[in-house]
Amino acid sequence: MSGMTVGFIMFAVLLALMVIRIPIGISMFIAGAGGYVYLTGSEVPLMASLKNLAYARLSNYDLVVIPLFLLMGQFATHGGLSRSLFRFVSAFIGHRKGGVAMA
Repeated sequence: MSGMTVGFIMFAVLLALMVIRIPIGISMFIAGAGGYVYLTGSEVPLMASLKNLAYARLSNYDLVVIPLFLLMGQFATHGGLSRSLFRFVSAFIGHRKGGVAMA
């Protein structure tokens, strides 16, 4: 069976699993893991990649800026900076059509 046929079968299995109300993430994992095992002929490569996958995804230090950015937004909101900036922008370009929404 070609890779394209296996892909179509995996997509059909994915849709069937979602129709019987299995959560999307679990359905995607089942369909993907099944196709991977079928194409490689063994479950050993799948298990080898899964044992390091969770740590590899969560140890990405570039993503540490996201919670810090949200924290900065909370400080700006509770400190009144957001309201002041909105008033400034509204006074600066609020008279134009679309005003602050376009900015």
